[in-house]
Amino acid sequence: MGTLLERAAELEALEEAVAGAASGAGSVVLVAGEAGIGKTSLVRAFAARVSARARVLAGACDDLFSPRPLGPLRDAARDPGAGPLAAAARTGDREAVMGAVVEELAGPGPPTVLVVEDVHWADEGTLDVLRHAGRRVPDLPAVLVLTYRDGEAPPGHALPTLLGALTGPAVRRLTPRPLSPAAVARLSAGTGADPAALHRSTGGNPFFLSEVIASGTPADLPPATVVDAVLARIRTLDDPAREALDRLAVVPGEVELSLARALVDDLTVVAEAERRGILEVRPTAVAFRHELARRAVEEAQPVLGRMRHHARVVAALLAAPEPDLVRVVHHAVAAGDERAVAEHGPEAAAQACRAGAQTEGARLYAEVLRVAHLLDEPTRMAVQDAYSWALFHAGAGEGVRAAAEAVRLREDGDPRALAHALAVLSVQQWSDQQPAAALRSATRAAGLTEAGDSPERVFALTHLGTLLVNLDREGEALPPLEEAVAVARRADGRTPPVPLVFRGRARMALGDEDGYAEARRGLALAREAGDQDAAMMGYLNTAIALWQRGRYDEMDALLAEREEFGRGRDFPFFDHSCRSYRLRLRALRGDWDAAEAEYRAILERSGGRGVLLRYCLPGLALLAVRRGDDDAPRLLADALAYTEDSGSAFQLLPVLAAALEHAWLAGRPAPAHVAAARDLLARTDRPGRERERADVLRALARLGEPVVPFRGCPPETLAALRGDRLEAAEGWAAIGAPYERALELAATGGPARAAAALEILDGLGARPAAARVRGALRGLGVRQVRRGARAATRAHPAGLTPRQAEILALVAEGRTNTEIAERLVLSIRTVDHHVSAVLAKLGVGSRREAADHVAAARAGADPDADAS
Repeated sequence: MGTLLERAAELEALEEAVAGAASGAGSVVLVAGEAGIGKTSLVRAFAARVSARARVLAGACDDLFSPRPLGPLRDAARDPGAGPLAAAARTGDREAVMGAVVEELAGPGPPTVLVVEDVHWADEGTLDVLRHAGRRVPDLPAVLVLTYRDGEAPPGHALPTLLGALTGPAVRRLTPRPLSPAAVARLSAGTGADPAALHRSTGGNPFFLSEVIASGTPADLPPATVVDAVLARIRTLDDPAREALDRLAVVPGEVELSLARALVDDLTVVAEAERRGILEVRPTAVAFRHELARRAVEEAQPVLGRMRHHARVVAALLAAPEPDLVRVVHHAVAAGDERAVAEHGPEAAAQACRAGAQTEGARLYAEVLRVAHLLDEPTRMAVQDAYSWALFHAGAGEGVRAAAEAVRLREDGDPRALAHALAVLSVQQWSDQQPAAALRSATRAAGLTEAGDSPERVFALTHLGTLLVNLDREGEALPPLEEAVAVARRADGRTPPVPLVFRGRARMALGDEDGYAEARRGLALAREAGDQDAAMMGYLNTAIALWQRGRYDEMDALLAEREEFGRGRDFPFFDHSCRSYRLRLRALRGDWDAAEAEYRAILERSGGRGVLLRYCLPGLALLAVRRGDDDAPRLLADALAYTEDSGSAFQLLPVLAAALEHAWLAGRPAPAHVAAARDLLARTDRPGRERERADVLRALARLGEPVVPFRGCPPETLAALRGDRLEAAEGWAAIGAPYERALELAATGGPARAAAALEILDGLGARPAAARVRGALRGLGVRQVRRGARAATRAHPAGLTPRQAEILALVAEGRTNTEIAERLVLSIRTVDHHVSAVLAKLGVGSRREAADHVAAARAGADPDADAS
C-alpha cells in the first residue's frame, strides 16, 4: 500500500522547513504519533521529495533492552554523504559526535536534513546530542527531524526533557492524524470490504488498515487481532521465506546487509515477502515495513526458536571486524548465552560509561552481574565497583545494595581497595537517607588508609569530609578535607578539586564568604583536568552554597554555566539535582507553572525513590501548599517522612517551613512542627545559615509564635519582625519574590495594598493565601472583592491541579502542545511537562487514552473528571 493519503499538510510543512534552511533559517520538526500512524512513511516520502535539493542523513533508534550509545547517529554516519560525523562516530566519544553533528549540519552546499526515528527508544547520549544540535539548528542551513510515539517513552526516559528543551519559533510539531473514512474508502476500493467497518475496526491507523486489507480478513476485525492479520499474510509464504523472516525478526530495526546475509544464506528467498510489502530491501539494509510487524513475527516464534536465532546473530556480530558489543550483549541475553555475556558484557558496559552513557552502562553491568558465577574474582570485583558508581551517577535506587556487595567482595583483600569500596558505599548510604551508616562506612574507609599517602586515602578523606558537610558538621569536615589536599600534593604534586569545592562550601556555611572563591577554584581545577565527575559535583555543591547564602543571581549564572558544560555528558543525578535548584529559583520568582511541571517530571523519572527526592520533593511540596493543590498534604507528609531521618538541618529546614506555612494557611495549630522548628533554630544558631533560619522564623511568626530577630537576620525578614511590613515588601520586590512580597503587602493593614497583594496572589494561583486576604478585605468593609477560582477548580478526582485539568481538556479536544501553549500563554516546554504529568496521573500512555478518559467522564462514568 504505497499511497500516502491525507499527509499533504505535513509534507508541505517539512518542505517549507527545507526551504527555510536553504536561506540559512534552520528548524527542528517533531513528528509525534501512535505506532502505525505513518511517521516513517511520512519522513521517507519527504526525504524522497527533497533529495534533489538537500542532503539527507538518517538513523533510527532500536528497541534494545539497553540502547546502543549514539546508535542512530552511528547509522547516519554510514550514509555516503556523511562527512565529519563518520569519523566522530567511530570514536564513540559523545563530545566528538556532538561537535561533528553540528559541523555536519553547518556544512557548505545544499541544506542538510538529519532524520532520527523512534527517539522514544533513544539512549541518553543520543538525546543529549539532539538537544545540543536542536538548540543550534535555527542558525544553521539544516533541518532536524525527530519522530517519536507520543506518551510511549519508557518510565524514567529523558525524552520529555529533550522535548522541553526544544522550544521557540524554529520548532515545528506535526501530529499525523488517523485516516478519514473517505481515505479508508479510497484505499479499500475494489477489495469488497466495507469501508465503514474497516475504519471502525482500525481507527484509521494506516498500518493496521494495510494489514487487514492485505490479509483479506473480515473488515470488522477487532484492532486487538491485527497481529493475527500480519501473521496470516506470512503464513501464505513458502517455508524458506518464513524461516528467513523468523531469523531477521529477532533484530530490532534495520538489519544491515552484511548481517542479513550472515543470517539468511540466500536473500532471494524473501523476494516474495518484499513484493507483498512485508519486508523492505534497501541498498544498505533489510527491514520489516513496520516495527509492529517485526514484533508480531518475533513473538509468534517458539521460545527455543527465538533463542536459536539470537545465537546466530551473536555469532554473526562477533565475526565482524569491530563488533558492536552492546548489540552483542542484547542478543546474547536473549539467546541465553551466559558465556558471551560474561566475556563481552564488561567491555560493553565500560564503553557505554566512557561514552557518557551512565544509565546504559549501569544496565549492562547489571546483566553481567547476573552471570557473575562465570567471572573470575578480579573481574567480578571490578564490575561490581563500576556498577555501583554508574548507579550513583545514573541516580538509580539500587546503589546501596550494589555498593554493599562491592564491600563484601573486598573484605578479605587489599585494605586500600576495601577503603575505596567503603567510601563509595558511604555516598550511596547518604543518598539513601542512612546518615549514621554512611558515617560509619566513611570513617572506616579513612581508618583503613592511614598508612602512607595513596589515592585511596585521598578518596576516603574526601568523602568523609563531604559527608560531614552534608550533615551540617562543617567544622568537623575541614580537617579531613584539608588533609586530603595535603596528601594529594605530597603524592603527586596535584591539588584535588573535590576537597577544595567542599572546603569552600563548608567555609560559606560557616559564614566565611571567601569560601566561594575556593569552591570556584576547585571547580576550575576539575574542568582543567577533564574530571567530569568532579566538575559535576563542584557545580552542584557550589550552587547549594550560593542558595544558602541568598546569592540567587550568582547561582543562576553558575547553573547556566553548568548546563552548557553538561551537554553531552550523562550524569542524571547531577543534572536533575542542579535543575532542582534552578526550579527553586523559578518558584521563588513566581514561575510556578513551569517549576511544578518540571519538578513532577523529575520525580516521575526517579520512580518515587532515590536521592532526587531530597532535592525535588521539598520544593514541589511547598508549591503544592501555596497553590492549595489536593495532593499538598500527601506531598508534605512524604517530604517530612523522607527528611526526618536525614540528620541534616539543611534538608529539614525548608520542609518544616513548608509544614508551618501549611498549618497557617489552613488555620490549624501545629505544635509538633513548632517544637521541631525551634529545635532546628537552636542547632543552626551560627553564621552561614541566616536565610534558612529566616524562612522558619517567618513561618513561626505567622502562626502567632513568639520570635526574636537574630544577628545577621536578612533585612526583609528583620523589617517584617519589627513591624515595618512595607519595607519588608520592598525587600522582597528587590529580590524578585512576588509571593513573599504579596504576603507582606497584605499584612500592612491597608485595603489598597491588600488589594494589590490579592492581584499578585491570584496571578500566581496562590489560592489559600488569596482566600485569607479576601477575608481580611471583607473584614475591613471592602464590599467588592476580586473573585477567586471557581469551586470546580479546587478538586479533581485524578489529583490533577487546576492547570493540569485545563490542559487535559485541551488535549481531549485534539490540540497539539504548540496550540495549547499559545492558548494558555505558556512555553511549549511547560506544556510538554504538564502533559507528561497528566498522563502519569491518569495512568495512561497516550493522548488518545487521555481523551478517552475525558469522554468517559462526560458520559457519566466520572462526571467531575475534567473539571477545569
